[in-house]
Amino acid sequence: MKKILVIEDDDFLRDLEGGKFAAKGLDATFAKSSEETDAALHAMTPDIVLLDLLLPGVDGFEILKKLKADEKTKNIPVVVFSNLSEQKDIDRAMSEGALEFIVKSNYTLNEIVEKIDAILNTTSPTPQAHA
Repeated sequence: MKKILVIEDDDFLRDLEGGKFAAKGLDATFAKSSEETDAALHAMTPDIVLLDLLLPGVDGFEILKKLKADEKTKNIPVVVFSNLSEQKDIDRAMSEGALEFIVKSNYTLNEIVEKIDAILNTTSPTPQAHA
């Protein structure tokens, strides 16, 4: 079973994502903050990370930067899933190592789950931004 780490502070959205990922056969672990992300990564190595950028305390950009700087996590694909939609935010996330940038309001959860599943089943994914 493929493991996904979802870094999202919205409880309602996390609950919905959990059900959708489980139905797709993905083992989802959730974190709401940088501290919870660190704890989750200490306990498991995900196959992919779904990262919100607007988080309490340390934002998603800093988490992304930390993931890509760490030898243990630098090769894990990170998909940014955010309400930020300005080109400067997309460019920053992509330049800091995100595989994809998906604007939340433009996709349904089913589409996101399908996209995550497709990335997990692709041998060498190519970075993309989806505004």
